Amino acid sequence: MIITVNGEKKTVVGAHITISELLKLNKVEMPEMVSVQINGSFVDRKEYPSKMITNEDAVDFVYFMGGGTLR
Repeated sequence: MIITVNGEKKTVVGAHITISELLKLNKVEMPEMVSVQINGSFVDRKEYPSKMITNEDAVDFVYFMGGGTLR
C-alpha cells in the first residue's frame, strides 16, 4: 500500500499496518512522546496498537516541544 508519512509518499508491504507498527518501521525514537494524526485527526495513544492505517492514508507524527520563558 502507499501512504504519506509527514508529507512523504511511502510504500508499505501489506494491506494494513497499525500505528505502533508504523512507528517501529520508521524507527521513531521515544514513540511515547509522539502524537499521531491520520488524515488530519488525532488518534488516542491507547489506540496505537489496534488502529489500522490503510492505503492512501496521510499520517503525521507530531512532536510537541516544551519550553520555558526567556528573561
